[in-house]
Amino acid sequence: MSPVVVVGAGLGGLAATVRLAAAGRDVTLVEARDVPGGCCGSVSLDGYRFDTGPSVLTMPRVLADVFAAAGHDMESLLPLRRLDPYYRLRFHDGSHLDMVAGREAMAERVRELCGAAEADRYLRFRTRLGELFAVEWRDFIDRDVTRLRSLLRPLALARLASLGGLRRLDRLVKAHLTDPRLVRAHTFQSLYVGLSPRQALGIYAVIAHMDTVGGVFFPADGGMHAIPRALADVARKAGASIRYGTRAVKVETGHDGVRAVRLDTGERLPARHVVVACDLPAAHQGLLPPEAGDWRLRRPRFSPSCLVMHFGLDRRLADQAHHTLHFGRDWDSGFSALRAGRPQPDPSLLVTYPESDSSAAPEGHATLTVLEPTANLRGDGDWTRLTPYLRERLLGRLADLGYGDLSQDCRLTYDPPAWAGLGHSAGTPFALDHRLTQTAWFRPAGAAGRVPGLHFAGMHTAPGVGVPPVLISGRLAAERILRTPR
Repeated sequence: MSPVVVVGAGLGGLAATVRLAAAGRDVTLVEARDVPGGCCGSVSLDGYRFDTGPSVLTMPRVLADVFAAAGHDMESLLPLRRLDPYYRLRFHDGSHLDMVAGREAMAERVRELCGAAEADRYLRFRTRLGELFAVEWRDFIDRDVTRLRSLLRPLALARLASLGGLRRLDRLVKAHLTDPRLVRAHTFQSLYVGLSPRQALGIYAVIAHMDTVGGVFFPADGGMHAIPRALADVARKAGASIRYGTRAVKVETGHDGVRAVRLDTGERLPARHVVVACDLPAAHQGLLPPEAGDWRLRRPRFSPSCLVMHFGLDRRLADQAHHTLHFGRDWDSGFSALRAGRPQPDPSLLVTYPESDSSAAPEGHATLTVLEPTANLRGDGDWTRLTPYLRERLLGRLADLGYGDLSQDCRLTYDPPAWAGLGHSAGTPFALDHRLTQTAWFRPAGAAGRVPGLHFAGMHTAPGVGVPPVLISGRLAAERILRTPR
């Protein structure tokens, strides 16, 4: 079989590598860092281990399918546990809502917080979310949309429109739910795709379905970084060669397409197919040939970034959920600030407390990670001033929320310049946002039309941002290669 080189050992690159190697292809995976994971990374410091990438895992069957492609049962190699609750949502008025498993159990939580009438509305809306998900998953998310004709599905599009998927997200949700707290519980997910609920299309209500209906999961041991480690092991067992600490510097092409990948060691890896699964805008700055240019990246619109603080605690917290979302008081002004490229005046915070991960901290200790959405580097902020200000403000906010004085417990901070230093364009780990003109076929293509054999995977291409979409992008790249006789 003609050789394949995959550039980048993030989840997209690993998913493609596993599937290609399992199909008998000669695959070499090249990764600039010393470990797999890409965005799904890990850092150990002062006896604590922190996940530095995604903390939310939904749709575990997408991940299980990657293991199954190589003949492995995920549960035996990477056991997962369902979080309970999936999230704890705390509102500025002091109330809270736990998102839990089960239709009736969740309706009862809504009934206790919002009343019986809203619980009935919630159940009808939950059904609507399921209908939207069924249409989108089959016809758009889990499908290769590299070619424009892939979107020409009139019946599916008509069904989406009838369900409200082409309306704005906030209008769709408010048409079904009336309590502002419940509306926030089903629209905050728009931040995952880099937009406010007023900007995002209703199709992104499916993220709320994945989170609040499908559930949120976590590896039983080793944190989120256990996922890429397990996938890398499976790739090796399937016959792939993995080169860590090696950077790809040039994809070489000829008249018939891809020829080789040149490495920073001076080596030249012959290849008839290449999967580029790293930061795509950065790859176009030298790694990729000019003819691989994509008009969709001429004016890229990036998602907001985030300030993340990792704390190592010498204690455990009582009655703390794995994921707690503290909503800011002024919901709309926060999104307006992000759109304008400014920090939010009263941000919502995601607090992650992986108490069940025994590898995260010494016995009797714990880790705490706090994420505040903020502007990316495309704004005009002076981060030498902004970062210290935001750190201090965040520490004060956490103290007010009951976490105590954490100023001596902070072990690690990531701000937009730090994300840029890790290779994320515009200083955001969330890639391009998902406005209509950067969704599906309008998102950078999964294959270079003018360079046969050149494919792309990861969050900059379709389906987009998030663990399941990135894994799907790797599968789609592998399937395109396996269909090609090159």
